[in-house]
Amino acid sequence: MDIGQWLSLAGICLLGAMSPGPSLAVVVNAALQSGRNAGVIAAVCHGVATGLYGLLTVTGLAVLIARSPAVFLAIQLAGAFYLIYLGVKSLRSQGSGALTAQAKTDNRGAAVSGFLVAFLNPKLAIFMLALFAQFLRPDADVVEKGIMAVTVGVVDGAWYCLMALLVSHPLFFERLRSNSRKIDRLFGVILIALALTVLYRALAAA
Repeated sequence: MDIGQWLSLAGICLLGAMSPGPSLAVVVNAALQSGRNAGVIAAVCHGVATGLYGLLTVTGLAVLIARSPAVFLAIQLAGAFYLIYLGVKSLRSQGSGALTAQAKTDNRGAAVSGFLVAFLNPKLAIFMLALFAQFLRPDADVVEKGIMAVTVGVVDGAWYCLMALLVSHPLFFERLRSNSRKIDRLFGVILIALALTVLYRALAAA
């Protein structure tokens, strides 16, 4: 893979990461509820999950997911129910309190949420298939496949880290945090609405 192809791959990955959806809601919510570190941790773990999907794709597992309706449906349902769980949790939130000793627990929760919201998204596997089909050569070696998987994960994680840093910046953070209860509820409604949409599409296609 030459530099031109790599830049094209990275650019498409960035456009995919920039698409608004549940991942952005989870990362931003982590930053607002538990601070900058939690937001960055959620973003990094999201990037790790995305990179893992990239690795699974280049090793052929995503093809199995795409061709097996039962596996695809199971992952869709798991992802939808996880989004509902996150949405209900946000709706029940009392807002962001002071950042104290709870930070460690919050960071762990942010890591799990960031990873699972990506890993339980079967559309990510389909996106990877469509993306890598344009760049993966039949004779690509292990190094080239590794570079492609790492690129996907790093670009994704970097974008969401930027989002977490922006919303946790002092210019925005205090204003957002003062309205954290309303924002938590808004995120809760968004996540549940996204989950219901996923459930509807999954069950309608089944």
